[in-house]
Amino acid sequence: MNLQLSRPLAFIDLETTGVNPGADRMVEIAIVKVMPDGTKLSKRKLINPEMPIPKGASDVHGITNEMVKDAPTFKQVANEIKQFIDHCDIGGYNSNKFDVPLLVEEFLRVGIEFKLDNRKLLDVQKVFFMMEPRTLTAAYKFYCGKTLDGAHSAEADADATWQVLESQLERYPQLGSTLDSILAVLGEEDIVDFARRMVVVDGKIVFNFGKHKGKPVEEVLKKERSYYDWMMQGDFAQNTKQKLTEILHGMLLKK
Repeated sequence: MNLQLSRPLAFIDLETTGVNPGADRMVEIAIVKVMPDGTKLSKRKLINPEMPIPKGASDVHGITNEMVKDAPTFKQVANEIKQFIDHCDIGGYNSNKFDVPLLVEEFLRVGIEFKLDNRKLLDVQKVFFMMEPRTLTAAYKFYCGKTLDGAHSAEADADATWQVLESQLERYPQLGSTLDSILAVLGEEDIVDFARRMVVVDGKIVFNFGKHKGKPVEEVLKKERSYYDWMMQGDFAQNTKQKLTEILHGMLLKK
């Protein structure tokens, strides 16, 4: 194994009802957990999203309403999934912008806090796009010399992502062989909320949308507390609301 791990790295892939992490739900989750000794543990589950799966989504991943009608809801399997990826760093393909945010939202909906503070998040797509911009299917062909059978099957995609990373480490020695060395090359994202309604600019958290775009969040909340109430009542992702509340509470504690 080319990658040197100090703790397990869980590659996650979700198939969903759509592409909005704040509104859509998962219909399948697959996790390939790579242990420091190179062994792999896998978990895959179909999930009842408790909402209709649009035909457009089914056309992509092949999962229909009929296939998930008797599957467990996320609430029924949330603790099992959380335990499986406890003490793991998280990897995936476009995972920092989609799979991880949506997974966090699913946990929040069922009242389970899934902390990411002490985890490393490795999005293999960033390596690929930096070195050889392509899709996952092309990445698998380019790096591994294989055809990706079962593309958009969550387990096939998660395992292919792991194999792509292994091949990337062989091809690009400048990446090193640890998560720290890879992220040092890619640059770790300074994530505030996964929907990116807030971002870090010059060391300050600022709004990234609307009439207050570019303004420091704390400054806005001090002058216009009603903006917080508006966001909390609005159709924003739960993760965004959670982070905004943490900022507000931090301000109040400073007083």
